[in-house]
Amino acid sequence: MRHVVMAAASLCLALPVWAQTPAATFQVKTLTPETALMAAQAAMAACRDQGFQVGVAVVDRSGLTQVFLRDRFAGAHTVDVATNKAWTAASFRTSTLELATESQPGKPMSGIRSTPRMLAVGGGVVIEGGGSIFGAIGVSGAPGGDADDACAKAGIKAIADKIEF
Repeated sequence: MRHVVMAAASLCLALPVWAQTPAATFQVKTLTPETALMAAQAAMAACRDQGFQVGVAVVDRSGLTQVFLRDRFAGAHTVDVATNKAWTAASFRTSTLELATESQPGKPMSGIRSTPRMLAVGGGVVIEGGGSIFGAIGVSGAPGGDADDACAKAGIKAIADKIEF
């Protein structure tokens, strides 16, 4: 009988530990291909309205490409550059414009510039909504990172009502 009481007591002491065990799974929200395409089209249209021919990539939260669009006269380099800007923003969970500032030589984060695929220049923006990170969008081909960044933000604005909840 004494063993049964001790076993029951130790079980009761262990219950709070069981209650604190993290869940075995979790859920992630992702953009549908249609929503990713809508963001890419809006970013391209924003650049086109300003006379810029660009490439636009939308990646999921892991950095895998969901959508890529290249305007008819955008440079060949825009394929890799837009994709890598989106990958960088998704991977580091911050805009590439901010990373450009924070990773300057002499700054604590300067070492990340040697990471393969990392591009510290404006045009890569994280896609967030309702407390979730969905991925990122990258734009390449406008004259400068600030212009690429503005077009990327226009792409996100076009889908904001679909991802805010």
